[in-house]
Amino acid sequence: MIDYRLAKFQPLKHLVCYDDFDRGLCGWTNLMPNYTLDNFGVRKSIVEKTQWGPIMLSTATFRFPGTHGSMDGLYSLKLATRPVANRYEEPPAPGSMSHAIKRLTTHRKPGRLQFEMWYAYTTEQDRSGLSENDIRAFGVSFDTQNAQARNFAGVRYVNSVNGELKKQWQVMQAGEVSDADWAYGTDGDWCKRGVDPMWYGRRYPDGEADGYRFIPDSRQELCYNESDDKINWLYLRFTYDLESRRYVELQSRDRVFDLSAFAPTDVRPYARIEGLLNPVIWVENDSNRRVFLFVDSVVISVD
Repeated sequence: MIDYRLAKFQPLKHLVCYDDFDRGLCGWTNLMPNYTLDNFGVRKSIVEKTQWGPIMLSTATFRFPGTHGSMDGLYSLKLATRPVANRYEEPPAPGSMSHAIKRLTTHRKPGRLQFEMWYAYTTEQDRSGLSENDIRAFGVSFDTQNAQARNFAGVRYVNSVNGELKKQWQVMQAGEVSDADWAYGTDGDWCKRGVDPMWYGRRYPDGEADGYRFIPDSRQELCYNESDDKINWLYLRFTYDLESRRYVELQSRDRVFDLSAFAPTDVRPYARIEGLLNPVIWVENDSNRRVFLFVDSVVISVD
C-alpha cells in the first residue's frame, strides 16, 4: 500500500530517512560550534556562532489565525532567528541565522543523493504591514567527506538584500579567493575557503557572494501570502551526485533547474569525519526581526 504522506515526494531508489515532524525532531538538532577549549570555550572566529536561533517543534501558531498546524498533521520543524541582523555585506550578526542539522554517515557506494522537503517561511507577526523583505535567505545543503575531499553542496533562495527583494536561487561554489578573504578579510581565522559557506565568504551588494553562484534564469516568485501570518507550503527537491561530486538539479515548486554546470569546492579532508553525510537546513533574516522557516517533512534518498 502507498503511504499517502510519502506520495507527495519523489524519492530515489533507497530511502535514508523520512522525517515527519509529527513524530518528533527525528534526529535534527541545532547546529552549534565546537566547545573544545578550556572551560568548554570555542575557537575565536570572525563569525559568532554560539547565538544561532534555536530549532523547535511548532504548531505554527500566530496572533490572529491561531494554529496552522503543519501541512499534514500538527507539528512542523521550526527554525527561528533572533531579532538582529547586519547588512548583507557584513559577517552575519550573532543570532541572525538558525540552522538545523542531522548527523549521518554514508552506508552505500557513492551515487546520486537527494534532499526533499515541504516548507513555509514568514516573519514574526509583531507589527502591521507586509514584511516579506525582512527575510534574507534560506537553503539546504549536504556536508560530505570521503577519503579525497570534504564538500559543501547546497542551494539557497536569496529573497532580500538589504531590504531589496531579489528572489533568485544560488548554488554553493566558492570563488577564487584566499582563506583570509573567505573569513571577511581576517587573517588567522580557523576556517578554510569552501567550508561553511552558509556564513563564510564575502558578500556583495548585488546579492553575489564568494560562497555561491547564481543559477541562470532562476528568479522565482514563491508564495508569500497577503499577511505575515498566512503560510503556504512549498516543495523543494535538490539532487547531487556523490560519485562525480557534481550538482544534478534543483526543483522548486514546479520549476526544474539544471545544475550540471556547477560543482562544489573540494577541501582537504578533516580528521575523524570520514563518511560524513550531514544534511543542513537554515534561514537568515535581513532586518532586526525574527523570521521563521517551517518544515513539514523531509525525505533523504540515494540511488
